[in-house]
Amino acid sequence: MKAKKEKKPLKERFKQFQEESKAEIKRSKASFVVFLILGLSVIALLIWSLITKNYENSASCVLVLILFTVPSFVERHLHIDIPIPFEIIILVFIYAAQILGEMNSFYIKFPWWDTMLHTINGFLFAAVGFALCDIFNQNDTIKFKLSPLFLSVVAFCFSMTIGVLWEFFEFGMDKLFLFDMQKDTLVTQFSSVYFDTTNSNVMVKVVNIGKTVIYDTTGNVLQVISGGYLDIGITDTMQDLFVNLIGAIVFSIFGFLYVKSHGKNKLASHFIPTLKTAEETIPNVKTDDSKASIPASEKEIAIQDKKEDAVKK
Repeated sequence: MKAKKEKKPLKERFKQFQEESKAEIKRSKASFVVFLILGLSVIALLIWSLITKNYENSASCVLVLILFTVPSFVERHLHIDIPIPFEIIILVFIYAAQILGEMNSFYIKFPWWDTMLHTINGFLFAAVGFALCDIFNQNDTIKFKLSPLFLSVVAFCFSMTIGVLWEFFEFGMDKLFLFDMQKDTLVTQFSSVYFDTTNSNVMVKVVNIGKTVIYDTTGNVLQVISGGYLDIGITDTMQDLFVNLIGAIVFSIFGFLYVKSHGKNKLASHFIPTLKTAEETIPNVKTDDSKASIPASEKEIAIQDKKEDAVKK
């Protein structure tokens, strides 16, 4: 039966947290500056939302602040090194999607905003899928070896799966709670077998639609749509999946070049999380003699050497 690992005192854990935070800030000043600027703006929006009693926006701000801490959590607790450019992209993506897109209506003001974010989403999740497989590939205890091409294919499939699952989520929210996550599109023509009176599975073309009038069950006019017929979400879904595919393909090419060059491709290395080495994960311990920071494992070796010297004397 394994003995339970003793927890460090709270004061010691807090001191270790401070040291790790300082080291992380020193290592990635650029991502920390971005984190600070975006974080402060979200906190300001949170305060304003609470003052104006807009609790929905307040909840969104809290969610964003939590998501901002995910990269740091992954690096510290899972010992995965996230490249600085990739971390900045993640932070900006979260801010652009939730704060600008949802809270400031950028999805409505700029029709291309959603398309841009779904393209980046495809790129990011392809990177996540690639990194997971690449880490397994490097693990000696797991029999999991993939060629560079197959690794890129897995990353692509991982990204597309996440994209499809997200569209399922949007559809579910729209269907169950009458949200409008799958944005509607005006169309002026379509084909449908619904209008085939013979029930022979013959497509009937409806073209040059100028106006759509929506009535309720009692005959009252609810909405008049000028300019065409309102497509409920399907066009938006297909566009999202298509640009997700483009983002996934772009990263899959990056990933293939990265593995093919054995990690020497500098451009690709900026976007691929990797497993930290043993030296990077070993905590530093200060010695009483030199006050210099050396890894704990090296300190143990030094103590052992001193003991051996003492025995010889």
